[in-house]
Amino acid sequence: MAADQRGKTATLAGRQRLLSSSCRLFFPEDPIKIVRGRGQYMYDEQGAEYIDCINNVAHVGHCHPLVVQAAHEQNQVLNTNSRYLHDNIVDYAQRLSETLPEKLCVFYFLNSGSEANDLALRLARQYTGHWDVVVLDHAYHGHLSSLIDISPYKFRDLDGQKEWVHVAPLPDTYRGPYREDHPNPAEAYASEVKSVLSRAQEQGRKIAAFFAESLPSVGGQVIPPAGYFPKVAEHIRKAGGVFVADEIQVGFGRVGKHFWAFQLQGKDFVPDIVTMGKSIGNGHPVACVATTQAVARAFEATGVEYFNTFGGSPVSCAVGLAVLDVLEKEQLQAHAAQVGSFLMELLRQQKAKHPIIGDVRLKENYILLSTDGPGRNVLKLKPPMCFSLDNAQHVVAKLDTILTDMEEKVRSCETLRPPAVAALLNLVLPQK
Repeated sequence: MAADQRGKTATLAGRQRLLSSSCRLFFPEDPIKIVRGRGQYMYDEQGAEYIDCINNVAHVGHCHPLVVQAAHEQNQVLNTNSRYLHDNIVDYAQRLSETLPEKLCVFYFLNSGSEANDLALRLARQYTGHWDVVVLDHAYHGHLSSLIDISPYKFRDLDGQKEWVHVAPLPDTYRGPYREDHPNPAEAYASEVKSVLSRAQEQGRKIAAFFAESLPSVGGQVIPPAGYFPKVAEHIRKAGGVFVADEIQVGFGRVGKHFWAFQLQGKDFVPDIVTMGKSIGNGHPVACVATTQAVARAFEATGVEYFNTFGGSPVSCAVGLAVLDVLEKEQLQAHAAQVGSFLMELLRQQKAKHPIIGDVRLKENYILLSTDGPGRNVLKLKPPMCFSLDNAQHVVAKLDTILTDMEEKVRSCETLRPPAVAALLNLVLPQK
């Protein structure tokens, strides 16, 4: 154990010497050295097992044998760029098309979600001939310069808001201006977007796109009210723009009821562009943009080739196909619906039980979680899809123990004052 600790200390020292301090670690005060992963579990250098509630990139589970095998077998045969004719890229595009509305039938393959959103921005501007973008408050769409500019979560700490970026309120029915008791929050929040558009047009601005994560993530795990996206799309298209659905964190069956999170907004709603990343490759660097024939043709009309050195390689497409196979064979979308419903019910019980829910850290209990939201006070659970009913029960039991202990300590200090302000996956105390 002492040797393991020395090795961990040496690794940390090397990282601090060789990497920028802006490249941060989870749990920086006492970082975990992870050396192995399997399914929904990760293991440190001493063999301690952690339930991974953070990693939505290992979508079907860490080191899933079928995904690893697919990459290995294709690597042994051929790994080259997509300028050569190959079955894998065609087969993969076909399989993806079968999960999407018929209108979304043209695919571009890339390496990362940031690349996908950057391409979506280029597609929107070429198709519309416009430049400006409407985004939701607290949004994050990637780390490229073009995407920092449309990510309030980032640009407010950097160069500020560009004149061509227009920010609409987050459609949050818990903390926002229109809440669950509003007669039509979807219409009300969509009207806010319409007002943003009107102000932009009064200034002579022309709108290329509305970008939105289908379930806003760093904004606090917000579920937009049903009907919001269709109404926003109506306003955006009337203004000459297109609707871009960012599915990078929430696609591929994670929402349970549907394969894509934008489908929660109604069966007739179809974005003009959908971007994919993270879970698409189960840890392999794969990303994709799906769009319509009309948008693709406008992009083609420039005469400029779109080429990505690694995007759409035979190996990447083999991995993507394997992920789809696992999702289907192991019925992980249905599993997500079952486990998610069970977990939410357990958390509702916690909401009723505890008069205070605050910033909770579970690392010492071998559970890896992260926080999110504008106040960093929302616990974000995004585990691999194989996360089980037992895992859910275990995590909530540990959370219950921690919250009970916190409350006892607060009471002993006589510092508890109503109303408590707290958050847990938007299951929070009535503070409206």
